[in-house]
Amino acid sequence: MYAIVEMAGQQFKVAKDQKVYVHRLKEEEGKKVTFNNVLLIEDGKNITIGAPAIDGAAVEAKVVKHLKGDKVIVFKKKRRKGYQKKNGHRQYLTELVIESIVAKGAKKASPVKAKVEKPKKATPVAATKKAAAPKAKAETKKAATKNVDTKKAAPKKAAPKATADLSKNTVAELKEMAKAKGIEGISSMKKADLIAALSK
Repeated sequence: MYAIVEMAGQQFKVAKDQKVYVHRLKEEEGKKVTFNNVLLIEDGKNITIGAPAIDGAAVEAKVVKHLKGDKVIVFKKKRRKGYQKKNGHRQYLTELVIESIVAKGAKKASPVKAKVEKPKKATPVAATKKAAAPKAKAETKKAATKNVDTKKAAPKKAAPKATADLSKNTVAELKEMAKAKGIEGISSMKKADLIAALSK
């Protein structure tokens, strides 16, 4: 009996009591590991193929030890350029012994979900917002009445505002306004001259 299972991002063909070297796992030495992503199981003449994995199938293994693989030389060179680099690499590995292959009835390990705490005092905040809303409306009404009073009290300051408004306009807009008023010699005037002519 053998199985094809995905372990640490790679697919392995495994059988019972077989030693397998996989990429380094987080589990400590001596602990058991269960791999649920079983892609194929062969039991005598019966072959079960998953789509992509077989439901309820699992491969159980025991972590023997953590080790480093053999050194691999990484050599780079560009001819006629005087460039060459030599690096060594040793992959971190974990040695596993396959203890059993379960075809059906294996339980999947559920991922641990972080608990999110909800704020308990939500109602007093809403109450304060409701209480603050009428106050805000009253303040806006007072501010609006003050603005109306100031507008009525100061009609004499309208002329400077008009010049300030004219300075916001573009030269083309000012020329059109001057044409409408019947001012002559617009084409040679600059912006300041146009504003002075329009404010008279």
